Amino acid sequence: MASLVDERGFNQGFKLTHAQAVRLHRRAGQIAAAMAGAAGNGRVLELGCGTGELAAELAQITGLRVTGVDLSPKFIAQAREAHRHPQLDFLVADLTREIPLSPDNRYDFIVGNGILHHLYYKLDAVLPRLAIWLRPGGRLIFWEPNLYNPYIFAIFTGSALRRWARLEPDEMAFSSGFIRRKLAGAGYSNISAIPRDYLLPNTPRRLVGLVAFLGDWLEKVPLVRTTAQSLFIVAESPDPT
Repeated sequence: MASLVDERGFNQGFKLTHAQAVRLHRRAGQIAAAMAGAAGNGRVLELGCGTGELAAELAQITGLRVTGVDLSPKFIAQAREAHRHPQLDFLVADLTREIPLSPDNRYDFIVGNGILHHLYYKLDAVLPRLAIWLRPGGRLIFWEPNLYNPYIFAIFTGSALRRWARLEPDEMAFSSGFIRRKLAGAGYSNISAIPRDYLLPNTPRRLVGLVAFLGDWLEKVPLVRTTAQSLFIVAESPDPT
């Protein structure tokens, strides 16, 4: 599987194969649907934006102002070069060490595609910090790897496979129950963490349509859907009172 490797030698995503492009487009559409009701001047912050494909999709689909942040200067440089849109900008920021905005400059939505699990052991500190960056009534919307998917379970729990996948030492996939408890503990409400998506980035081009169709059907089948590749996570900001 073709991976995007950062300056430290860790895998931070996947190169833009045909399957990955379709996958990102579908995920952007589902994030946009979860933004239903946003005003035209809503603001979006994408965490761990990598080379910017999802942020660019969201700017085009929603018409909202989208800011992508990533700790890799290499990825941000590539994002700025590849994606130009009047509603889109990119920043270099390490979310574990700095806050890239003031509490007075809040976002309507904070989104991400496979970033929270990199902060698995820091969620108790990170999730309350994200709440500071959300306006009242704002939402977190994330796609994260589902620990109950057999492939995900294998690469995250086997030491040899972790090295093969170039995973960071502290990243770990979630179960739905785990992330719901963490979000609730940080004060978020209306939390959902639903297993979704069976389309892998390395799916052969000729099979992408079939896999996407079958995956949409499997998501509706009880028990089977618990093995989907990802969790689609939505939560509303804590009550400021």
